[in-house]
Amino acid sequence: MEKRAVIIIGKGFEDSEFTYPFYRLQEENIKVDVAIAGDKSVSGKLGQEATPTIKCSELKEKDFDIVVIPGGHEGPDRARQVKEILDFVKEMDEKKKLIATICHGSWVAISAKIMKGKKATCYKGMKDDLINSGCEYLDEDVVVDGHFVSSPHFRNNHQWMRALIEQL
Repeated sequence: MEKRAVIIIGKGFEDSEFTYPFYRLQEENIKVDVAIAGDKSVSGKLGQEATPTIKCSELKEKDFDIVVIPGGHEGPDRARQVKEILDFVKEMDEKKKLIATICHGSWVAISAKIMKGKKATCYKGMKDDLINSGCEYLDEDVVVDGHFVSSPHFRNNHQWMRALIEQL
């Protein structure tokens, strides 16, 4: 049975944190969908175009094995304001399905109220947000805590995706 992943972004996402997992997961024969806050095509910080393949209102935990949440400051800030995204991420966590965040992507997980008791990393500028959510912040290149995989920066894309794929 084919595995399915969804990458959740918003306008102003970090280009490589979207593009790298988009193709890397497909190399593993994982079907990848894209959900975008606002359900419209958007550009990343550096101009990468992204088009949604699924509406946020159509995100259902039963349809996915993995959710990937890139950073980019503006992108995850927009995504965490969408109730359907937060509900979906919370359902994925409740079912212990893989959740991968990088950079500011953890903002979405924080807003979904799933970080309490977890160990994770993130962009150094938002570590207080993780700590204040009840998470144990670790200053590492990648942190795997059960079904939750996190990384702080796009320079860690390869380690982040390797750790995620090892969890499959």
